[in-house]
Amino acid sequence: MSHSDATRAVEAVWRIESARLIGALSRMVGDVGLAEEFAQDALVSALEKWPKEGVPAKPGAWLTTVAKRRILDRWRRDERFQDRMVELGREIDERDGQAEFDAVLEEDYGDDLLRLMFVCCHPVLATQARVALTLRMLGGLTTDEIARAFLVPEATVAQRIVRAKRTLAKKNVPFEVPVGADRDARVESVLEVVYLVFNEGYVATSGTDWTRPRLSEEAMRLGRVLCDLLPKDHEVHGLLALMELNASRFRARVGPDGAPVPLDKQNRGRWDRLLITRGLRALSRSVPDDPGRARGPYSLQAAIAAQHAIAPTAADTDWSAIAVLYEELVRTTRNPVAELNRAVAVSMALGPGPALGIVDRLRDVPAMAGYPMLSAVRGDLLARLDRAEEARAEFERAAELTRNESERALLLGRARAL
Repeated sequence: MSHSDATRAVEAVWRIESARLIGALSRMVGDVGLAEEFAQDALVSALEKWPKEGVPAKPGAWLTTVAKRRILDRWRRDERFQDRMVELGREIDERDGQAEFDAVLEEDYGDDLLRLMFVCCHPVLATQARVALTLRMLGGLTTDEIARAFLVPEATVAQRIVRAKRTLAKKNVPFEVPVGADRDARVESVLEVVYLVFNEGYVATSGTDWTRPRLSEEAMRLGRVLCDLLPKDHEVHGLLALMELNASRFRARVGPDGAPVPLDKQNRGRWDRLLITRGLRALSRSVPDDPGRARGPYSLQAAIAAQHAIAPTAADTDWSAIAVLYEELVRTTRNPVAELNRAVAVSMALGPGPALGIVDRLRDVPAMAGYPMLSAVRGDLLARLDRAEEARAEFERAAELTRNESERALLLGRARAL
């Protein structure tokens, strides 16, 4: 095969296999940074050999074998790894000698992936570091791809990843699935990272593009993996439902000129019915078995997204039901952004007057200072109340606060129209 064909094949295999490979190697060496180093060595070997020898029948197994050989070679000449070799030998002994060395290393890939997710999203890391490390280790994205997705210098992303690996090693973060109360907190951290990645793709915080679907697609892929690994966790299914229901609107959210299209103006015939079906199915799995148990925040947001998805037209939307769901979400999260969204639902159900009172109370919340959507929503409510001068000032303020150029253009357009 040609060198370019082999290179494309290596890249495709890496996208598919890198997370499982790094997970398995992390279990061997007990260090995520070293695991990626050995995985990269295997990748380089593939780039050297596959153009000459062709792509092997089982490319993932080929990469794993090469990486394990590199590890064993390192163990033989480096005292640092001797203790880990002893531990693996003890694992084999505890199985009464029934398992061979490779069998120990190749046991349940699912557990390895889950462990890797918990490590990459560990709370000892800053949020930006968790996001970068997750996309690198679990998404197989290069530092350049991550940097372009978030519109930051490649050196910045590389530095975040390096520091994250060092922090994990310094804190001796174990490569394990946590249990008990710690497990719930760690699952929440994983879900937060996945949702942050999705949201950055759904509404880009900066730059010229309104959306970056590639990021959202990667988040949904991680969400599906999580559902396979944690099938009994209702909030995991709730997050996947939320992402798929929102992602179903991607094709309709941007006009031919690249400008954002508001929800009520979108062509619902362009909504992805397959994603809606999958999202509703995931939503049904997010309902707690115990009727007295409250739904989690992702499940509630998914239920809200479902109300939009099942409405044939914007006029058919059950805004009263959405307002009730937002009220439950506010009680659960105490999140002022959820309260702002409740105000929007109230305005659609009862009119702009009652909603404006909710929004005005939020102006005194410190966390909402500088949040562009607060001014944008207030501007919309004032416009509907025929208070044009005040509305125009709010839209202009929102335009000043946003870092997304498409959103800024939309807001300034609203201001000019008044």
